[in-house]
Amino acid sequence: MAEYFSGISKIKYEGPDSKNFLAFKHYNADQKVMGKTMKDWLKFSVAYWHTFRGTGSDPFGPGTIKRSWDDGSNSVENANRRLDVAFEFFQKLGTPYWCFHDRDISPEGASLAESNKNLDQVIAHAKELQKQTGVKLLWGTANLFSNPRYMNGASTNPDSHVFAYAAAQVKKAMEVTLELGGEGYVFWGGREGYQSFLNTNMKRELDHFAKFLRMAADYKKEIGFKGTLLIEPKPKEPTKHQYDFDAATVMGFLRTYGLEKEYQLNIEANHATLAGHSFEHDLEIASRYGMLGSIDANTGDPQLGWDTDQFNMDVKSATLAMAVVLNQGGIPVGLNFDAKVRRESTDLDDLFFAHIGGMDTFARGLVNAAKMLEDGVLKGWIKDRYASYDSDIGAKIESGSTNFKELEKWALAAGEPKQISGKQEKYEMLLNQYT
Repeated sequence: MAEYFSGISKIKYEGPDSKNFLAFKHYNADQKVMGKTMKDWLKFSVAYWHTFRGTGSDPFGPGTIKRSWDDGSNSVENANRRLDVAFEFFQKLGTPYWCFHDRDISPEGASLAESNKNLDQVIAHAKELQKQTGVKLLWGTANLFSNPRYMNGASTNPDSHVFAYAAAQVKKAMEVTLELGGEGYVFWGGREGYQSFLNTNMKRELDHFAKFLRMAADYKKEIGFKGTLLIEPKPKEPTKHQYDFDAATVMGFLRTYGLEKEYQLNIEANHATLAGHSFEHDLEIASRYGMLGSIDANTGDPQLGWDTDQFNMDVKSATLAMAVVLNQGGIPVGLNFDAKVRRESTDLDDLFFAHIGGMDTFARGLVNAAKMLEDGVLKGWIKDRYASYDSDIGAKIESGSTNFKELEKWALAAGEPKQISGKQEKYEMLLNQYT
């Protein structure tokens, strides 16, 4: 087999003093943190679509990235060659997992039957490469947003023909995810929403969305897929009003339709910030309600304000994210680098620099978060801040054993509440001690 990344050997851990940019400074896969290895806590995955199908294009210009192995054809042969390159990259980088969209690893045909046939051939090759290398599939998904047929959505499309086509595509994508041993399957509703209220029956579209997800959950059981079904929230872009706006919206939607036991959430950092939240906000709210299943690790550029999908190099952000993960005992599915090199980063080694930097960032975040939690100072401060709910009237509020009449009587007797500082700057100083 040809070597596509010649001159780059397997990336090794060399420690924080290393000056080698093709080495890990902080990610030591076998290092134990709070009883588990870094590899087990982080479960890193490479996003096939960004790393091996990304061209460097943006809304204002065509691609800048040319790869020697890609002849530009829409052929199975070219698709299989891309997989060869990808698995060489996975092995040299040392990531245990990968993720894919169906139409990114395999060419779409002139018909659904032809697309399925193409996908079967490519999946057979991927299965053999997984066997040879030991790299596993974190999750698969179906691209229900790029083809013009989905311009008005997939499961929320006003045309039932499109709904049925999308269902058939997801059915196949779930089958091949099972075949490759995927640990999850993700639904990203890239166009599940609407542009104008004037031509939209919102309730009907939401009902259809729920029916689609119910069918998927039923089919998961029918085929014996033991992995986790995941929904990835996103507030906008490309659709102006997306139904999966943020973690809280998706959880409310699932509970409304009785689907909360069938799905968990795949939280992406850049989507959380587009919704006006922080990365750790959507992670925390999903985690607190037992619905954080997987993470897409990236970041946006606050000066641009759109989904730039950059690699997260912010250690403080990674520390707060990993604190959520540690508090819930791990990530059920994994941490996927849904991130791409920038338009200007066109060399092959840039792919390694980006992933090494991202992996080191989250490794530092993991260690920092562990120290912060093990020290117990932050936990103690938070406990003290809510201490009034541990006894007396506060305990009755939490237990649901009081009412407005009793609370009025208590407040009249107690008088005006004392002003208690939130000490926010003090908490921020504490975080800085660990990062």
